Amino acid sequence: MLAYDFMRRALLAAILIGLAAPAVGTFIVQRRLALLGDGIGHIALTGVAFGLVTSTSPVLGAVIVSALGAIAIELLRTRGRTGGDVALALLFYGGLAGGVLVTNFAPGGSTSNLLAYLFGSISSVSGQDLWVIGGLVAAVLALLAVFGRELFLLCQDEEVARASGVPVRFLSMLLAVTAALTIVVAMRVVGLLLVSALMVVPVAASQQLTRGFRATAGLAMIFGVLAAVGGLAGSYQFSTGEVNISPGPAIVMVALGLFVLASLGGLLLRRRGPGRVGSGASDPLPSTEASR
Repeated sequence: MLAYDFMRRALLAAILIGLAAPAVGTFIVQRRLALLGDGIGHIALTGVAFGLVTSTSPVLGAVIVSALGAIAIELLRTRGRTGGDVALALLFYGGLAGGVLVTNFAPGGSTSNLLAYLFGSISSVSGQDLWVIGGLVAAVLALLAVFGRELFLLCQDEEVARASGVPVRFLSMLLAVTAALTIVVAMRVVGLLLVSALMVVPVAASQQLTRGFRATAGLAMIFGVLAAVGGLAGSYQFSTGEVNISPGPAIVMVALGLFVLASLGGLLLRRRGPGRVGSGASDPLPSTEASR
C-alpha cells in the first residue's frame, strides 16, 4: 500500500485526523453535544457548495460557513429560547438544504465533487491538502493544550466555571469553532456526513475502559488513529476491480468495531473488580481543584 505516493499522503492525513477528531470529541461528548459534529458538518456543506459555485476553495468556504454556524448554535442555545437540541436540528436542516440548493447553481461536474466532500475522498489528498490539514490539526491541538483546563471545567459544570471566573461565553464559542475546524479538516477523510462518528465513537469506546478525563482523551486518540489507519488499510486491501470500498465508511465501521471490543473488555473488567473502570469523561483532572 505504501508503495504509492497518494496512499502515503492518505495515511498521514488519516493519522492526523485520528488524533484531532477524538481530542475535540472528548470535550464535545462531555458537554453532552455529541451531535454537534453532525450539525456543523451539514452547514459546512453549504460552504463547500459556495466554493464550488464561485470556483474558489471549497475548504475555505467550509471553514468560514461552519465557524459562523458554530457561533450561531451557541447564540441560539445561550441567548435565545431555543434549546441545544433544537438549535442543532435547525442547523441540520438549514445546512443540508442550503448546500443542495447552492449546488444547483454550480457548473456541470460539481455535483460529483460535492459527493467527495459528503463521503470523503482520502485517496485524492494532495501534498497541498496535507499541508492545510497539518496546519489546521496543529491549530486545533494547540487550542486544546492552551485552554484544556478551562474547557474541562466548562464541560463539567457551566455554573461552577462561571463562578470560578472562567470566561464561559468565550470558551463556548472557542470550543464550537474548534469543532468546526476539526470537521472541515476531517471532511476529506471520512466525509461531512460521517465526520461526527470519528469525533464521538472513539471517545465512547475509551469511556468503557477508563475513568480519568486525561486517560479517556488519550485512549480516544489512540482509538481514533487505529480506526483511521485500519479503515484506510482495509479499504485498500479488500477493494477489487468489481468492488470499491470507500475509506470513509470503512473507518467508521472499524471505529464501531473498536467500541464493541472496548464494551466487552470493560464489562469483563467490571466483573473482575467493580469500580475499576467507568465513564472516563465524568471524572475530574487531578489539577482541577487548583483551577477552581
